[in-house]
Amino acid sequence: LRRLHIKKGDIFMTQHQSNSTRQYTQLTPEDRGMIDALYHSDDCSIRMIAQEIGRSPSTVSRELKRGTVQQMDSQRLYYRDYYADAAQILHDKRRANSRPHGLLVKCHHFFQWLDNRVKKEHFRRQSIDGLVHLYQQLFPHRACPATSTVYRYIDQGLLKIDNMDLPEKLRRHIKGHHRNHDRKNKKIAGTSIEQRPKVVNERQTYGDWEGDLVKGKRTVNEPALLTLTERRTRFELIYKIPDYHAQTCLQALQWVLDHHGAGLFHSITFDNGSEFALLNQVKETKIYYCHPYTPSERGSNENANGLIREFIPKGISLHKFSKKLIRKVQDVLNGRLRKSLGYRSASAALQASPLGLEVPPQAR
Repeated sequence: LRRLHIKKGDIFMTQHQSNSTRQYTQLTPEDRGMIDALYHSDDCSIRMIAQEIGRSPSTVSRELKRGTVQQMDSQRLYYRDYYADAAQILHDKRRANSRPHGLLVKCHHFFQWLDNRVKKEHFRRQSIDGLVHLYQQLFPHRACPATSTVYRYIDQGLLKIDNMDLPEKLRRHIKGHHRNHDRKNKKIAGTSIEQRPKVVNERQTYGDWEGDLVKGKRTVNEPALLTLTERRTRFELIYKIPDYHAQTCLQALQWVLDHHGAGLFHSITFDNGSEFALLNQVKETKIYYCHPYTPSERGSNENANGLIREFIPKGISLHKFSKKLIRKVQDVLNGRLRKSLGYRSASAALQASPLGLEVPPQAR
């Protein structure tokens, strides 16, 4: 074994490259032989061993703990030590006894329950993450895998569920580096989001909303959905409107405010589209406008609109979607368990808030 010890302050040089760029693989018999030799040499720490064989110190530390065995000396006294041959035998036994995808057996009840919930519910009320945490609440004493494990098994084709059952997952794509719009000087329709109070930006208060339209066919005389999302609880209101002329949007929003009471809506933030140009005329509620081409400034509402597309796809006229169905979509979204709310639903979060909203049936 070739090692080079340099004086304090210099670099400890090894014949292996740094493990920072090395992909993890199982230790080989040769690695264990080097660990054995270095471990029994003088003045060689775990960190030095790791540098010598090109592994992380934690890998060496775990190997020494797993591979240390009980021995008997010539005086029939027991002691514990690490030897490469014994460590390799223990490793081979562990590998032989391990079962690939063992959680499929251990968590059989969960995967059967998950399949029934996803396959048999036309309106899937929970995300995969929500279903994992709902199962933990319903069956606290049963084994349950992590959300990432469930998604990995779906991608590997190990479950009856596949990605076709998760339309939102299919729509996701890796964000690219796109050029930003140059029209930064576009006039903002009313009060800019820059003037929105800090407590609203930080979600410290209830009653601050974000709004937008969800469109079917992009024709101005086609129906649309007016969507409003409460920033702190992510509670969703969805209303079908006959078209998306600016005057129609103004009348619809004023009706919502009058119907629920202006006290529920301290502020609402919309994008800078022409259909919202008249909304600064609504009474008793402050309207803020995002910067042009910046939907991320109303990210909660954008996310909710994406979830709505699971039930109401793009390019389909909204004439065929009844108010009863739209209300059901609204109830599904408000009933989902959300990680951002500590796995409570938006309905439970809003009802526990000072607003305490109980949404009546849609009257429009």
